Amino acid sequence: MSQFFEIHPDNPQKRLISQAVTIIQQGGVVAYPTDSCYALGCLLGDKTAMERIARIRRTGPKHNFTLVCRDLTDISLYARVDNSTYRILKSLTPGPYTFILKATSEVPRRLQNPKKKTIGIRVPDNAICQSLLEELGEPMMSSTLIMPDKDLPETDAEDIRDLLEKQVDLIIDGGNCGFEPTSVLTFNEGGEIDVSRKGRGGLEFLE
Repeated sequence: MSQFFEIHPDNPQKRLISQAVTIIQQGGVVAYPTDSCYALGCLLGDKTAMERIARIRRTGPKHNFTLVCRDLTDISLYARVDNSTYRILKSLTPGPYTFILKATSEVPRRLQNPKKKTIGIRVPDNAICQSLLEELGEPMMSSTLIMPDKDLPETDAEDIRDLLEKQVDLIIDGGNCGFEPTSVLTFNEGGEIDVSRKGRGGLEFLE
Protein backbone atom coordinates (compact mmCIF):
# COMPACT_ATOMS: atom_id res chain seq x y z
CA MET A 1 0.00 0.00 0.00
CA SER A 2 1.49 3.34 -1.06
CA GLN A 3 1.74 6.45 1.06
CA PHE A 4 -0.18 9.53 -0.04
CA PHE A 5 1.16 13.05 0.61
CA GLU A 6 -0.78 16.23 -0.08
CA ILE A 7 1.93 18.79 -0.82
CA HIS A 8 1.25 22.47 -1.48
CA PRO A 9 1.95 23.24 -5.16
CA ASP A 10 3.51 26.66 -4.45
CA ASN A 11 4.99 26.23 -0.96
CA PRO A 12 5.93 22.57 -0.52
CA GLN A 13 6.12 21.44 3.11
CA LYS A 14 9.77 20.66 3.88
CA ARG A 15 8.87 17.80 6.24
CA LEU A 16 6.90 16.00 3.53
CA ILE A 17 9.56 16.68 0.91
CA SER A 18 12.20 15.15 3.21
CA GLN A 19 10.02 12.09 3.82
CA ALA A 20 9.43 11.72 0.07
CA VAL A 21 13.16 11.86 -0.66
CA THR A 22 13.85 9.23 2.00
CA ILE A 23 11.39 6.92 0.24
CA ILE A 24 13.17 7.52 -3.08
CA GLN A 25 16.60 6.93 -1.54
CA GLN A 26 15.38 3.64 -0.08
CA GLY A 27 14.49 2.35 -3.54
CA GLY A 28 10.92 3.62 -3.77
CA VAL A 29 8.94 4.56 -6.85
CA VAL A 30 7.02 7.83 -6.58
CA ALA A 31 4.21 9.36 -8.62
CA TYR A 32 4.76 13.11 -8.62
CA PRO A 33 3.54 16.28 -10.40
CA THR A 34 5.53 18.23 -12.98
CA ASP A 35 4.79 21.33 -15.03
CA SER A 36 3.10 19.27 -17.74
CA CYS A 37 1.56 16.16 -16.16
CA TYR A 38 2.23 13.51 -13.50
CA ALA A 39 5.28 11.27 -13.80
CA LEU A 40 6.85 8.22 -12.17
CA GLY A 41 10.29 8.71 -10.64
CA CYS A 42 12.99 6.82 -8.80
CA LEU A 43 16.63 7.05 -7.78
CA LEU A 44 19.13 7.42 -10.61
CA GLY A 45 20.79 4.06 -11.29
CA ASP A 46 18.29 2.01 -9.25
CA LYS A 47 17.76 -0.89 -11.66
CA THR A 48 15.03 -2.57 -9.59
CA ALA A 49 12.96 0.64 -9.30
CA MET A 50 13.44 1.34 -13.00
CA GLU A 51 12.15 -2.14 -13.84
CA ARG A 52 9.10 -1.53 -11.64
CA ILE A 53 8.31 1.65 -13.61
CA ALA A 54 8.74 -0.26 -16.87
CA ARG A 55 6.26 -2.91 -15.64
CA ILE A 56 3.70 -0.26 -14.66
CA ARG A 57 4.03 1.43 -18.06
CA ARG A 58 4.50 -1.91 -19.87
CA THR A 59 7.29 -0.37 -21.91
CA GLY A 60 9.80 -2.27 -24.02
CA PRO A 61 13.60 -2.15 -23.88
CA LYS A 62 13.68 0.80 -26.30
CA HIS A 63 11.72 3.09 -23.94
CA ASN A 64 13.59 6.30 -23.16
CA PHE A 65 13.75 7.20 -19.50
CA THR A 66 14.42 10.85 -18.69
CA LEU A 67 16.83 12.43 -16.22
CA VAL A 68 14.85 15.09 -14.38
CA CYS A 69 17.26 17.79 -13.19
CA ARG A 70 16.86 20.84 -10.95
CA ASP A 71 18.81 23.02 -13.40
CA LEU A 72 21.43 22.70 -16.12
CA THR A 73 24.43 22.36 -13.79
CA ASP A 74 24.35 18.57 -14.18
CA ILE A 75 24.07 18.62 -17.93
CA SER A 76 27.78 18.36 -18.78
CA LEU A 77 28.03 15.29 -16.55
CA TYR A 78 25.28 13.39 -18.33
CA ALA A 79 25.04 14.84 -21.86
CA ARG A 80 27.34 16.15 -24.58
CA VAL A 81 26.35 19.75 -25.27
CA ASP A 82 28.06 22.42 -27.35
CA ASN A 83 27.75 26.14 -26.63
CA SER A 84 24.92 26.86 -29.07
CA THR A 85 22.85 23.92 -27.77
CA TYR A 86 23.45 25.02 -24.18
CA ARG A 87 22.16 28.52 -24.98
CA ILE A 88 18.95 27.04 -26.40
CA LEU A 89 18.49 24.78 -23.38
CA LYS A 90 19.08 27.67 -21.01
CA SER A 91 16.44 29.78 -22.76
CA LEU A 92 13.84 27.00 -22.45
CA THR A 93 14.43 25.92 -18.86
CA PRO A 94 12.80 25.47 -16.50
CA GLY A 95 9.88 24.49 -18.68
CA PRO A 96 7.78 21.70 -20.25
CA TYR A 97 10.46 20.32 -22.57
CA THR A 98 12.42 17.07 -22.82
CA PHE A 99 15.76 17.31 -24.63
CA ILE A 100 17.22 14.23 -26.33
CA LEU A 101 21.01 14.55 -26.26
CA LYS A 102 24.07 12.37 -26.73
CA ALA A 103 24.81 10.65 -23.41
CA THR A 104 28.17 10.70 -21.66
CA SER A 105 29.81 7.65 -20.11
CA GLU A 106 28.34 8.73 -16.73
CA VAL A 107 24.88 7.60 -17.86
CA PRO A 108 24.18 3.93 -17.09
CA ARG A 109 23.86 2.01 -20.35
CA ARG A 110 20.37 0.77 -19.51
CA LEU A 111 19.18 4.41 -19.43
CA GLN A 112 20.51 5.19 -22.90
CA ASN A 113 18.78 4.60 -26.19
CA PRO A 114 20.44 1.29 -27.16
CA LYS A 115 21.18 2.34 -30.75
CA LYS A 116 21.61 6.10 -30.62
CA LYS A 117 23.30 6.30 -27.18
CA THR A 118 21.13 9.26 -26.24
CA ILE A 119 19.49 10.38 -23.00
CA GLY A 120 16.50 12.59 -22.26
CA ILE A 121 17.08 15.59 -19.99
CA ARG A 122 14.30 17.60 -18.35
CA VAL A 123 14.18 20.67 -16.04
CA PRO A 124 10.54 21.12 -14.89
CA ASP A 125 9.05 24.40 -13.75
CA ASN A 126 7.23 22.93 -10.75
CA ALA A 127 7.88 23.84 -7.12
CA ILE A 128 7.25 20.33 -5.74
CA CYS A 129 9.52 18.72 -8.30
CA GLN A 130 12.21 21.35 -7.76
CA SER A 131 12.06 20.83 -3.98
CA LEU A 132 12.39 17.06 -4.38
CA LEU A 133 15.44 17.44 -6.60
CA GLU A 134 17.08 19.99 -4.30
CA GLU A 135 16.64 17.70 -1.29
CA LEU A 136 17.76 14.63 -3.25
CA GLY A 137 20.88 16.38 -4.53
CA GLU A 138 20.93 14.58 -7.88
CA PRO A 139 18.69 14.02 -10.91
CA MET A 140 15.78 11.62 -10.72
CA MET A 141 15.10 8.90 -13.27
CA SER A 142 11.62 9.48 -14.62
CA SER A 143 8.90 8.49 -17.08
CA THR A 144 5.61 10.20 -17.95
CA LEU A 145 2.71 8.54 -16.13
CA ILE A 146 0.75 7.20 -19.09
CA MET A 147 -1.01 3.91 -18.39
CA PRO A 148 -0.65 1.17 -21.03
CA ASP A 149 -4.24 1.34 -22.26
CA LYS A 150 -4.40 5.14 -22.46
CA ASP A 151 -3.18 7.86 -24.81
CA LEU A 152 -3.02 10.72 -22.29
CA PRO A 153 -1.09 11.04 -19.00
CA GLU A 154 -2.75 10.87 -15.59
CA THR A 155 -3.66 14.27 -14.12
CA ASP A 156 -5.40 13.56 -10.82
CA ALA A 157 -3.66 12.14 -7.75
CA GLU A 158 -6.81 10.42 -6.47
CA ASP A 159 -7.17 8.60 -9.79
CA ILE A 160 -3.50 7.62 -9.59
CA ARG A 161 -4.12 6.27 -6.10
CA ASP A 162 -6.97 4.10 -7.40
CA LEU A 163 -4.77 2.80 -10.21
CA LEU A 164 -1.39 2.39 -8.54
CA GLU A 165 -1.66 2.32 -4.74
CA LYS A 166 -0.31 -1.24 -4.68
CA GLN A 167 2.39 -0.66 -7.31
CA VAL A 168 4.17 2.50 -6.15
CA ASP A 169 5.55 3.52 -2.76
CA LEU A 170 4.37 7.13 -2.72
CA ILE A 171 1.82 9.29 -4.52
CA ILE A 172 2.27 13.05 -4.19
CA ASP A 173 -0.91 15.06 -4.61
CA GLY A 174 0.19 18.44 -5.92
CA GLY A 175 -3.08 19.35 -7.57
CA ASN A 176 -4.00 19.10 -11.22
CA CYS A 177 -0.99 19.95 -13.38
CA GLY A 178 -2.51 19.38 -16.81
CA PHE A 179 -2.61 16.44 -19.18
CA GLU A 180 -0.35 17.59 -22.00
CA PRO A 181 3.10 15.97 -21.96
CA THR A 182 6.32 17.81 -22.70
CA SER A 183 7.51 18.81 -26.14
CA VAL A 184 10.40 16.50 -27.02
CA LEU A 185 13.31 18.04 -28.91
CA THR A 186 16.06 15.86 -30.38
CA PHE A 187 19.40 17.61 -30.88
CA ASN A 188 21.26 16.01 -33.78
CA GLU A 189 24.90 16.31 -34.73
CA GLY A 190 25.39 19.41 -36.83
CA GLY A 191 22.99 21.52 -34.76
CA GLU A 192 19.70 20.37 -36.28
CA ILE A 193 16.71 20.09 -33.94
CA ASP A 194 13.93 17.58 -34.62
CA VAL A 195 10.57 17.86 -32.90
CA SER A 196 10.01 14.28 -31.78
CA ARG A 197 6.78 15.16 -29.98
CA LYS A 198 4.78 18.39 -29.95
CA GLY A 199 3.52 18.95 -26.42
CA ARG A 200 2.98 21.72 -23.91
CA GLY A 201 6.23 23.57 -24.60
CA GLY A 202 5.95 26.21 -27.35
CA LEU A 203 8.01 25.81 -30.51
CA GLU A 204 8.00 29.41 -31.76
CA PHE A 205 11.77 29.66 -31.30
CA LEU A 206 12.23 27.19 -34.19
CA GLU A 207 10.46 29.41 -36.71
